[in-house]
Amino acid sequence: MNPFWGILFIVIVPLLAVAGGLVSLFAVGALFDLLENQEAFARRIEAAFRRPPRTPTTAGPEHYYRPYWVR
Repeated sequence: MNPFWGILFIVIVPLLAVAGGLVSLFAVGALFDLLENQEAFARRIEAAFRRPPRTPTTAGPEHYYRPYWVR
């Protein structure tokens, strides 16, 4: 076997193990958060599918808030 592949194997396998451990810890934390705050989880899911607020528009010339002396 080429020494390059051996070194690459020695470097890649521990990195994958650490990354897998971090992902599994994140998943367990998310599961506990879900079990502890089910209402907050439901709100987050609903907020993900809610439409964003409309962009504000400027008032036109016939807007109701005009000074009384301009009428």
